Order: sequence, then C-alpha cells, then structure tokens
Amino acid sequence: MPKKDNPKNPHNPPTDPTPPPEPTPEPTPSNGNIVIDPVTRIEGHLRVETAVAGGRVSSAWSTSPLFRGVEPILKNRDPRDAWMFTQRLCGVCTYVHGITSIRSVEDAVGVAIPEQARLIRNLLMGAQWIHDHIVHFYQLHLLDWVDITSALTADPAGAASVDRQISSARNRSAAYFDGVKQRLQTFAGGGQLGPFANGYWGHPAYLLSPEENLVMMANYLEALRIQIDAAHMHGILAGKNPHPHGMIVGGVPLNKDLTSNRISEFAGVSNKARDFVNNYYLPDATWLAARYSDYATIGGTENLMSFGEFPLGAAEPDSLYFPRGAIFNRQTSAVQPVDTGQISEHVTHSWYSGSARHPSRGQTVPDYTGINIADRYSWIKAPRYQGQPMEVGPLARVLINYGKGHGATVQVVNAFLQKAGMSLAGMYSTLGRTAARAIETKVIADVMSTWVGQLSPSPGGSEMPFRSTFTMPDAGSGVALNEAPRGALGHWLNYSGGKISNYQMVVPSTWNFGPRDSANVPGPVEQALIDTPVADESKPLEVLRVVHSFDPCIACAVHVLDPKNNQSFKVQAL
Repeated sequence: MPKKDNPKNPHNPPTDPTPPPEPTPEPTPSNGNIVIDPVTRIEGHLRVETAVAGGRVSSAWSTSPLFRGVEPILKNRDPRDAWMFTQRLCGVCTYVHGITSIRSVEDAVGVAIPEQARLIRNLLMGAQWIHDHIVHFYQLHLLDWVDITSALTADPAGAASVDRQISSARNRSAAYFDGVKQRLQTFAGGGQLGPFANGYWGHPAYLLSPEENLVMMANYLEALRIQIDAAHMHGILAGKNPHPHGMIVGGVPLNKDLTSNRISEFAGVSNKARDFVNNYYLPDATWLAARYSDYATIGGTENLMSFGEFPLGAAEPDSLYFPRGAIFNRQTSAVQPVDTGQISEHVTHSWYSGSARHPSRGQTVPDYTGINIADRYSWIKAPRYQGQPMEVGPLARVLINYGKGHGATVQVVNAFLQKAGMSLAGMYSTLGRTAARAIETKVIADVMSTWVGQLSPSPGGSEMPFRSTFTMPDAGSGVALNEAPRGALGHWLNYSGGKISNYQMVVPSTWNFGPRDSANVPGPVEQALIDTPVADESKPLEVLRVVHSFDPCIACAVHVLDPKNNQSFKVQAL
C-alpha cells in the first residue's frame, strides 16, 4: 500500500524504486497490424500500432516519434527564468507548465505567495481548463462520434426538437438549424473539407440520427466562438494567450492593475463560459454517453492518480480544492495518499540510455535505435507509481474527488450517471473519461464565480501585496506537483551556483502514453486499447475513440513537407 505523505516534507525524499520483476516475453505480432501514423486531431505527434484478432485489439503500442529535449536546454539557466522556456513545451497548456515551473522555484526557496495571488493563479488555471476541455470535446473528439455527412440530410425542424430534448435551456429554431445545414452544405459542396477531410464517414460505428448529428455540428461551430471568450480570461489577468506573461516567482505581477472594472470584466467572461458549459457542453456529453452506452465497458484502465490542484491555503497537499490521491484496481471508495518518492521513470522501451530512476535524479540522454515494438519504440519514458502504470487526467481527478467525498463533484457525477443511465463502474471507460472532462469543467466553472468574488481591487495610490519577497539561495532543489488539464504534472528542479544543474518534467501524456516498462507491462493507453472492437480494420474508428478520449498532447514540433515529392526539410532560424 502507498506510504502516507510526510507532513514535514510532503514531497518525501525519494528512495530507489523497488527492482522490477523479470520481464515476461512479448508475443511477436503479425505483420498485419493496424498502424495509425500520425494520429490527428491532437497536439504533437503520436503513432499507435495495434494487433487485432477476432475483431478486437489484442495488443497495442504507443509511440511518440518526437524528441522533446527541453530539459537539456534548461541547464545552466537561472531557475527564475525556467518558466518562460517550460511553457513553450506546448501551444495548449502554456500557463500550466509556466506556473508549475514557478512553483518548483518557490518550493526551493520556501516562499509563500499572498492570498490575492493564490486566487488569481487559481482563476487562470481554471480558465485554462475550461478552454482546453471545450476544445477537446468539440474540436478534437466530437467527430469520433458525429458523422458530418449524415448531418447534411437532417430535417431542421427535427433537429430543433432534438436540441430541446438534450437541454431545455436551448430554444433554437428550425430556421437556425437550416442555416447551419446550409453552411455545412456550402462547405462540403465546395470540396473544401479542411479538418473534416479523410474521415471515416458512413462507418457503421456512427449511431446518431441525422438530426442529432446536425445539432452536434451546430455546437461544434458555437464552441469555436466560446473558445475566444475562454482565452480572453487569460488576457484580462495575465496579459495574453497563449503563453501568458502574468507569472513571477513569489506571486503575480499585477500591482496596481487589478481594478474593479478588470475584475468585473473577468467575471462577465467567466459567467459566459459557465453558461456554455451548463447548457451545451455537459448536456451534449451526457447525451452522447447515453447513445453510445457500449463504450462504458470499453477503454478502461485499473489505476488512477492525481496530484491535486487549486490550492486553498499554504499547507499542501492537505489544502487543495481537488485533492491528491491514488486509486488501485478500480477501488473508488479506497483512495490512497500519494508517496511521491515511489515514482520512477523506466526507459527500457524508450530511446534513452540509463535505468529506472526517480525524476529528481532523472536523466535525459537520447539513444535512438529506430522503431522496434519488440524492443525500443518511443521517445516517451514510462513513468510508474509503486511499479504500476497509472492513468492520470480528468477521470482520475473526478473519481478521486468522488471517492473522497468532494461535495460538488459527487453531486454532478450522480446527476450525470442518472441522466446517462450509467453506473459508477461504467466511469472506468472511454465514456467515463470523456464525461469526466465535462463534469469537472462544470465544477470548476461554478467555483470560479466564488473565487472572482473574493478578489479585491488594488487600492488607489498604492500597491496590493500580489508578490512576496524572498532571498534566492545559491543552491537548492524544489518540486512542484499539480494538475494540467490532461493530468498529473511534476517538475523537479536542482540548481547550484545560481544555475540549473538538472531539470526533469513528468507530464500527463508521459503517464498515459508511455510505452512498456522494464517488466514489459504496457502503459495506460496500451492497456485501455486491449479488447476494443474493430469493425473495419481499414477504418479503425473505434481505436481513435479510445486514444482521443485521453486527449493526447505530445510536445510540439514543426515539419516542412514537399507535397510533390514527399521530402521533409530541416529549417534553422538564424
């Protein structure tokens, strides 16, 4: 069982991981495997290979063909500058990596931030989650369930009727849906399919009626608008989005800038996003769950972990709005504390040299050998907690919240289960994972209205204490454990002589999309894919549903490709 956190040192000095058991041989797959490369509608680069037997996935391999390399870049830099580099790991979770880096420095120097800074950081993190989850559901995942070509045959009056069934708060007319239908027909009829090209349209796994498909596509378009508002919340309190500037070690750099008008503007935009979540996002996710009930038994994993998020005071991890915890073997009612000393990263099947290590002593030494699923096949390491693969992300947070009696989460989960006709056990699935994002988005959107009300404008002619002063020791180490939209995120910092000597990050998609470990145990996504039905091996829509439910976010890269001769180019900016 996990050890309880040491109250004097919540991060626990790491111990060497227990040596793994002897590896078990991996069966050699046939040459007829399904390879999806690249997986699209994600951030970054991902390759998924599956072996199929009897119409179901029998084995799977998750590969990231992209080397990140940010850790070596940070060496010999001032720790206080690290956040500007780490937030550029990704064009999506920019604020998240930046604030995690800052928290690791604050842990190293022992500084506590002012109350108003804590509230602002929580609001910025909440805005990040709302924006990110809406983008994922509508723009990245929805087309796994919705057939756009079917929507072109819908009856607009019927769509209006379905719309009111999904949410009584919606009262859109047949004329509205006729307009949406005409927009889609113009788009498709012109041959400019853009992001809708090369879909598996007409696949037998699509179950929605034409009218349901039209309603969902209308909301796909509405979500594009609300994303602007969600991103604007970062602009109000942090200067811009993406890569906001409103971060600094010790607090936030607002000073006299937090006016009552600015607070009111943030509240207005936040409430607009909250209305969309309540009236569109959560009802749509609930409707899809009821229509695709088979997926309540597909795509699940056994173990979940969350580092917790949204500090309510200085004493972490005991004072977090979303608590820290771990679930083993789907025992929702038996949430365990997290002993961070029991985290290790394996590289047996990754393109790195070395052995399993705790992240605080981690190494990033590239050793590329080519894709060989029987040996090494990914740039992602294989993190393990107590030697076990752990799914992280919204499903982990929601079920850990539920298991620990988090009131707001329990209420929303129970309402969802009743409306969707699901059991709590069904949450351990592709549907549960997708629903959990909508559930926690509502919980966060609701509590943000309380946090906004606790903000105080800067008094005229003086400065609010938005930042604590501190002395930067010449050497130190720190760790920040928090939650990105996609799951548990950790930054481990060591520095001496005022310069970073080692910096290691274990990101959510490393936990979820990592390869097999030194005991040959598959990672969470590789496990979740097992037994997924595949109706047509040439159109593996079902595989994409499971993969996309994790919201893959692999570190960004840019490739230039000549479409005539298929040659790629390396570009260097001087």
